[in-house]
Amino acid sequence: MAGMGEGKNKKGDNGVGNAIDFVLSNARLVLGVGGAAMLGIATLAVKRMYDRAISAPSSPSKMDLRSAKQSWEEPSWIGSSPRLLTRDMKINVSRSLQTLPTSCEADTSQDASPSKKTQMDLKKARLRLSMQDKLFVYYRKHVVIPGVEMSRAKQAALDICAELRNFIHTKLPDMPLRDMYLSGSLYDDLQVITADHVQLMVPLVLEKNLWDTVPGEETIMNVPGFWLVRRENLEYFPRSSSYWDRCIVGGYLSPKVVTETFDKVLSGTINWPAIGSILDLIIRPVVPSETLTLEVQYDTSKRLFIDFLPLIVMEDTVLIAKPHRNGRYENMWRQSFRTAETAKLRGLDERDGGCRCCCLKILKAICKSSPVLSKLTASQLTNVILHGCAKEVNWAPELLADKFLLVLKELISYLEQGFLPCSLDTKVNLFLELTEEEIDELGYMLYCSLSEPETLLNT
Repeated sequence: MAGMGEGKNKKGDNGVGNAIDFVLSNARLVLGVGGAAMLGIATLAVKRMYDRAISAPSSPSKMDLRSAKQSWEEPSWIGSSPRLLTRDMKINVSRSLQTLPTSCEADTSQDASPSKKTQMDLKKARLRLSMQDKLFVYYRKHVVIPGVEMSRAKQAALDICAELRNFIHTKLPDMPLRDMYLSGSLYDDLQVITADHVQLMVPLVLEKNLWDTVPGEETIMNVPGFWLVRRENLEYFPRSSSYWDRCIVGGYLSPKVVTETFDKVLSGTINWPAIGSILDLIIRPVVPSETLTLEVQYDTSKRLFIDFLPLIVMEDTVLIAKPHRNGRYENMWRQSFRTAETAKLRGLDERDGGCRCCCLKILKAICKSSPVLSKLTASQLTNVILHGCAKEVNWAPELLADKFLLVLKELISYLEQGFLPCSLDTKVNLFLELTEEEIDELGYMLYCSLSEPETLLNT
């Protein structure tokens, strides 16, 4: 490709361009798709820096701004035949990833025409703002949800929760359930941009002597973070001894069948237009949906999505009926760490008045506003921050910019490995539901943002 070959003809190259191309061509074989993508990005960065250095004119004032901000190009190892990548090459490139600058200031031309004066003045004004200032401005303008909106959304969710609770108890009085409750980031003050989603938790009551849990790593699927709920003691307590026996598939309680059971009741029986009229809301089930979800319209243009989530609590393990993103393991229950993760994060902030939650909310808003980064979940971002807290104790508010960059670097590192361990159970890979292509795409975008992290605030 032209971009990869342009350094070979520059005076004083001495074969560096060839060496870098050689590294890139071997990366896919040794490191795999995810690792090769990040290695390729790092190596391209070194090559760009080298090319700019040997091609720069003697007078810095004559440097062309456009050449200093060349766009990234596709690595040449795509489609190339692999060769052997030596250990020394891998170490050198990994070091280059660690030593690359994480911030830069854009130059401005001193010969701007009068017609561009206003534009240049605005650009200079933006550059005068520190990254810290930009983060706080972004937080105030784009992250924080107005209190009135949050109150209205919570009230709408509470009203619907009360209606559902009464309906289910009336329609299915023998269904063993504990009290439903509302949960999610809206109630932890961690929701961003707009108050648009909440979870309605529906705890199932299971007889302890009839049901047992099996962790996913002990099953043939070998998938930590997902569990089976097995029916026990059938010789003494035959089928129909438990209400939930009607939801068994292959000897295990199926979250899919449990959800479908509620779906038949809530979608086929409840008169949502009538309830909406009473509550001054417009309510409709979302079809199709991975989970049972209600869309609620309030205040003319505001929309709130309520996920109806059956859950099981067995000792310290919380399991929810939320399916795998790609439709796998449909008879397995997902382990939920959200409550414990959030409590840990908030506890650390309350202890030292830190900026962990603020950093998380900024990252959530950035990801929510970006089609590419929207694949990252709140749990993944929370765990990256928790891992960062284990490495660096001081998260004072005045260090927000430093911690923001730290989290970006940590996230890139985990994407390079293709494995993000849950801080509460390191066997669980929180990147399990991302494809290799998605991991590459996320890593590439985040790595490119390191040189100018403020660009993430413009997504």
